[in-house]
Amino acid sequence: MDLLRTPDERFANLPGWPFEPHYVQPLGADGPRMAYVDEGPRDAAVTALCLHGNPTWGYLYRHMIPVFSAAGLRVVAPDLIGFGRSDKPADEGWHHFDTHRQSLLNFVRSLDLENLMLVCQDWGGIFGLTLPMAMPERFTRLLVMNTTLATGEVSEGFRQWRAYSSGQADLAVGKLLRRGKPDLSAEEAAGYDAPFPDARYKAALRVFANLVPDAATMGPDAQGIAVSREAQAFWQQRWTGDSFMAVGVQDPVLGLPSMQALQRTLRGCPAPMQVAEGGHFVPEWGAAIAAAALAHFGWGSS
Repeated sequence: MDLLRTPDERFANLPGWPFEPHYVQPLGADGPRMAYVDEGPRDAAVTALCLHGNPTWGYLYRHMIPVFSAAGLRVVAPDLIGFGRSDKPADEGWHHFDTHRQSLLNFVRSLDLENLMLVCQDWGGIFGLTLPMAMPERFTRLLVMNTTLATGEVSEGFRQWRAYSSGQADLAVGKLLRRGKPDLSAEEAAGYDAPFPDARYKAALRVFANLVPDAATMGPDAQGIAVSREAQAFWQQRWTGDSFMAVGVQDPVLGLPSMQALQRTLRGCPAPMQVAEGGHFVPEWGAAIAAAALAHFGWGSS
């Protein structure tokens, strides 16, 4: 397997990101290396598992990690394989829904994480929302933001994003983030570009939109549909934990209507916190969201 590894110096002195990386190989000794940050006390009663999406990395949670750790939580934020400081398979064909999901299941088991608060956005939810049903004893809380369950139904807005994304051989990640949050500094935008020295490192970015199963174009057996529908039933019928939802209202694809539909799937989930100015990458407004979630879960005041 041809694996690319971003030079460490590209991650030096990123604003808001003083965290040291750790590494595991969740798919075995011959598999790609997965990077993660691990902040707060290792013996904390609760661990926040922060899962990012495409085309971001753990840096997306830089506003939330300090809030959680200051409240006494352990915070673990892995970079999906192909993103951040994790290894990046050069072959676009390496990336599959089941492979990435399995890497996350193995990651949780390898660190033996328990009493987890799943914190997820975008692909962090598409994969992450399928994890608790496989290990329900490990998950007790959910903080969910601008994501969905990949049950095979996709919107026309998503299809437009898929067409755009698939056509970008060298997606300008920092520029994309600044479109959604104009006050993002140039240095922060560079932080989102840091994992990708050139287009060779962006295989995952080119293919991820095509990994979202679309029953209308890919058929009912597309990878991810069955497990996502099983997860949907889990959240509707078997979930007994506590949930909190925050929505970036300006998201044109996974905004308030989509998230309210997801809310109805999550057993016991209250009405969402609406971030009026927030877009798809709503963890960029994450300090306020983290504080509100902590208050909801009984760990502070918003």
